[in-house]
Amino acid sequence: MSAKTKIVVLHMKELIYTGIFAALGILFVVLLIMMFLPDKENENTPPPEQDTVETSSRYIPGIYTTELVLGSQSIDVEVIVDKENITSIRMVNLNDAITTMYPLLQPTFDSICKQVYEQQSLEHITYTADSKYTSLVLLEAIQNSLNKAKGSN
Repeated sequence: MSAKTKIVVLHMKELIYTGIFAALGILFVVLLIMMFLPDKENENTPPPEQDTVETSSRYIPGIYTTELVLGSQSIDVEVIVDKENITSIRMVNLNDAITTMYPLLQPTFDSICKQVYEQQSLEHITYTADSKYTSLVLLEAIQNSLNKAKGSN
């Protein structure tokens, strides 16, 4: 029998290059499949709602002022709020003429502010009979500023 023997000569350099290119080709195909297949995690979860953040907060963060006219003078009641809390209440443009003419203004204001900080609300604020009208005027100015912070003028 006459068998013809075929001898195949493979160079080691060619085998290495072929192996490297085959591995890179397989890696490229796997990466393409991973990139373009949809994520299974995202299919079952609903998209996040944008409105939830704004509807869950009590106030629009910022500084809100209400002008309070006392006689011929005026002062501003400034309320600073973040999303959930009243952080600061103060009287701006308060001069000596106003404090002299209205001596109960500052102590009444301090008492109201202390209660508002503790309760974070204008409900159930207590005041003395001596400062009833001063308290009502200040509470109305603070309420107007909070209404602006809530977005309702």
